[in-house]
Amino acid sequence: MGTTTQRRRPELAAFLRGRRARVTPADVGMPPGLRRRTPGLRREEVAQLSGVGVTWYTWLEQGRPINASPQVLDAIARTLRLDTPEREHLYRLAEVPFDPTPGDLTHRVGPEVQGIIDALEPLLAVVYNSRYDVLATNPAYRDLFVVPETLRIGVANVLWTLFTVPEETCPVVHRDSELPLMVATLRSAYGRHVGEPAWEEYIRALSAASPHFARVWASGEVTPPGPRVKTFRHQAVGEIRMTSQSLSIDGMPECRIVVYTPADEEARTKVASLRERRQQLRPPADGEAAEIVRRWNAENPAP
Repeated sequence: MGTTTQRRRPELAAFLRGRRARVTPADVGMPPGLRRRTPGLRREEVAQLSGVGVTWYTWLEQGRPINASPQVLDAIARTLRLDTPEREHLYRLAEVPFDPTPGDLTHRVGPEVQGIIDALEPLLAVVYNSRYDVLATNPAYRDLFVVPETLRIGVANVLWTLFTVPEETCPVVHRDSELPLMVATLRSAYGRHVGEPAWEEYIRALSAASPHFARVWASGEVTPPGPRVKTFRHQAVGEIRMTSQSLSIDGMPECRIVVYTPADEEARTKVASLRERRQQLRPPADGEAAEIVRRWNAENPAP
């Protein structure tokens, strides 16, 4: 048995005991019974409610080196009323790839986080998860990045957009050097999710949609996220140099606020120009720009 497994099994045992102790018989519709030493469930009750053998569950809670299937872990998680972070923690300790339910794939951004990124304007701000799904944006971010080409992609994921939009309309300048860095950051996060169906399907689907992504992914490069100076382009103002900085979010593991700051005075002027352009589009007028505003507002209502 490896050292990692030896350390995880005692943690798994302690975690199961702690969560079992906080679930009462009344919580699961069972009578309290007599001579109960603690208010929590007994091992045999967890086993019965989860549809597993009492001996097997006892061994699991004792930290013995037995294997658990995702189906069994899901049943135990339901019995112990584990929330998403606890369920993921259970899977990690049991050394089983975590398969999120559809509602777990992305985090919900609450009004507090949305308020923070809105208050950062005129700086551009966005909330990403570790797969580069776009979870929330502020108006300044949308000024630069929400253009007809990105809307047509129809997927709220930055990598999907950048690798499938036509190269001549890609908002990232120096695409050949910048996109591999983003993929290397993705692979760094992927190491924590190898074998998870949601991640494997994401990589498979994007590789099928973009041979360019498939080639870059196959290179195997890895790098953590970090501050960078990037150059973007917009059809109305041309190229804009921006510095990116990532900020972690309490209660949203593997999610981050990315803030883009103008790297020079010219970029600051162009960002202000985009903001003025947006304000001139309210109320929307006829034409393509108005349609962009209408569609974005419909898909991203204000909190």
